[in-house]
Amino acid sequence: MTDRTAALELLRGLLDNQSAHFRDGQWEAIDALVNRRERLLLVQRTGWGKSAVYFVATRALRDAGSGATLIVSPLLALMRNQIEAAARMNIRAMTINSTNRSEWPDLQRAVLLDDADVLLISPERLANETFMDEVLLPVSERIGLLVVDEVHCISDWGHDFRPDYRRLASVLRRMPANVPIVGTTATANDRVIDDAKRQLGEVIVQRGPLMRESLHLQTVRLSTQAERLAWLADHVHELPGTGVIYALTQRDAEQVSAWLNQRDILVRPYHADVAHDLYADSDTYRRRLERALDRNEVKALVATTALGMGYDKPDLGFVVHYQAPGSVIAYYQQVGRAGRGIDRAVGVLLSGAEDGEIHEHFRQTAFPEEAWVSDVLEALEDAEGLSIRELEQTLNLRHGQIDKVLKVLSVDNPAPVIRDGSTWRRTAVPYRVDRERIARLTAQREAEWEQIQSYVDEAGCLMRFLAEALDDPDPRPCGKCARCVGGTTVATSISHDTVLAATRFLRQAELPLTCNRQVAKGAFPEYGWRGNLPSGLCAETGRILCRWGDAGWGETVAHEKHRGRLGDSLVAAARRDDPGTMEARSLAGLGHLRSVEPPSQPRPRLLTAPG
Repeated sequence: MTDRTAALELLRGLLDNQSAHFRDGQWEAIDALVNRRERLLLVQRTGWGKSAVYFVATRALRDAGSGATLIVSPLLALMRNQIEAAARMNIRAMTINSTNRSEWPDLQRAVLLDDADVLLISPERLANETFMDEVLLPVSERIGLLVVDEVHCISDWGHDFRPDYRRLASVLRRMPANVPIVGTTATANDRVIDDAKRQLGEVIVQRGPLMRESLHLQTVRLSTQAERLAWLADHVHELPGTGVIYALTQRDAEQVSAWLNQRDILVRPYHADVAHDLYADSDTYRRRLERALDRNEVKALVATTALGMGYDKPDLGFVVHYQAPGSVIAYYQQVGRAGRGIDRAVGVLLSGAEDGEIHEHFRQTAFPEEAWVSDVLEALEDAEGLSIRELEQTLNLRHGQIDKVLKVLSVDNPAPVIRDGSTWRRTAVPYRVDRERIARLTAQREAEWEQIQSYVDEAGCLMRFLAEALDDPDPRPCGKCARCVGGTTVATSISHDTVLAATRFLRQAELPLTCNRQVAKGAFPEYGWRGNLPSGLCAETGRILCRWGDAGWGETVAHEKHRGRLGDSLVAAARRDDPGTMEARSLAGLGHLRSVEPPSQPRPRLLTAPG
């Protein structure tokens, strides 16, 4: 048994604060896990201290002789913060993920020898047969605590974006009945809680208020990208401290970052594939970007959802959304990054015309097409087993399309396909696309999008709207948002000159067109090419004038195509020799946080017209 006094000492060690006290509900959660070995669903606002609950519980359980804690966590940034927090309690936390493959043998050995107090894994590890057979199953009987961090992913991501979260049900079935389990989240309405309960089994729900006293919220509709870029340029410097600007796509994150740097506002793009020549890989560079924000060396990171859940900077002064997210759950999760340890922070949601189109694309591509599923299953039925590369050679499908099909099929229980190393095989399990489920989830996404649109136009308290949408037990007016004060938190005016400059920027913000440099095995049998193409045969980097319907030239292309002809302005733009301001985005290069000159590259010769 661990009493409250002993647990409080552990909490103070974790926080390095000898005057710290439990927040309402923290001790009760620890007591449920450590002393009663219960299954708990913990829904508490960002900054309440959910990780403190499971780290204190881990230390208490380990001191009592229990096995290691297994934490399933969705993002690398979140894992890094958790490992740093664990070290403050002398908890040996290790992670097995896609960025540390060379360390896997040593890490697996440490887990098997019980030398690790905490093992953090992504849900994708649960799809790895080797990991399951050689690491998880041998220690499953000794696991002292199972943590499903950001448990709303079971519902909101597990169905499409992160289907591997659905594998948790099979992991839970392998856990001994007396192993305590806790699922944690800051964003869960009644529907998400019910879905999580179906996955986790009989659980006790501990739910606290979601009202955030420090946040000053505001929404602004600015339909064009040029207007929103102008607003950012005119007002980001007025926002308190440092913060995060969220964009829906990687390209938007790069574009917004390039624009703000051009306007002498020091920001950096952050997304899953962000890279820099001075850093070995994307993960190393992302860690450098996180440190830059932690140390207030930049005004903001312009980020996709790759920077989100669990990122912990208590003095983060603002969160701005360049585009509206797809749901209130996603918005609350992201805006909740701000103001965790300060008295005042700002959350501004900008909304534009393309937001709905982007989310419609996300909804329509969340599940693989039926024809893809049929093609993959038929190909596997006709073979003893095929790798994804071999399926690419057999089918008229891209790698990503095949991977999406296999991911969805493999999380079914029982699964119609199984993976054996790099080879996929068809099982005897019949499969039929569940159209009703897809239609239901798509309709759910559409309803969530309508709800976030209602939030943008809300006439009453914005914080209360969020709390009610998340089924907060005690929603009330905040008295601080733009609606409550009857004015604005941040000015909404935009300079005409800045809008014109942003329009010019968008018309010059072209995309590089990089052609493939590798050859699939057997693709050119007459020439015998494989691996990298000979350098003399590689196409030079070209440029794409725009994307269909996008700001800048994209709207012109869409309009003129429907009219039946492309005007001279597009021809002139495609002929222009200057590769455009996107090449100047090397301003966003983060070496030692100083400006660097653009890399010297041959001038592109391949000019591609839009279409």
